[in-house]
Amino acid sequence: MNMIEGVKVKKLRVIPDERGRLMEILRSDDELFEKFGQVYMTTALPGIVKAWHYHKNQTDHLVCIYGKARVALYDSRQDSPTFKEVNEFIMEPSNPFLLKIPSLVYHGFKGISEVEAMVINIPTEVYNYDEPDEFRVDLYDNDIPYDWRK
Repeated sequence: MNMIEGVKVKKLRVIPDERGRLMEILRSDDELFEKFGQVYMTTALPGIVKAWHYHKNQTDHLVCIYGKARVALYDSRQDSPTFKEVNEFIMEPSNPFLLKIPSLVYHGFKGISEVEAMVINIPTEVYNYDEPDEFRVDLYDNDIPYDWRK
């Protein structure tokens, strides 16, 4: 797979002990850290797709903490060396990684486990309720070469 320009994957380390587990997700001294906006959780029920959207200013940092999600990205940036590339990632706690999604890259995810998929996002910007930095296209009626039905 040709990684979309600006997309980064950081393998996460889980540290277990007799009490449970600890997993650092994003640190301010990480190479891929830009700045902090907020932290939120989003979920998808089994078989449900939450897509397609992009941000003009915000970079997202996703990690799946429960269930299993299929994340898809599409590079619509005409000046990008990976213009029109699609990337797909399977995210789940048994193989934890942080996925950095740059601005202007369409993205979404589908719950693909028998339980609700829970994803943490650490965007670089605070959500603006009056003027959201979120731009959507229809799930299926678009020019993105990706089929969520698979």
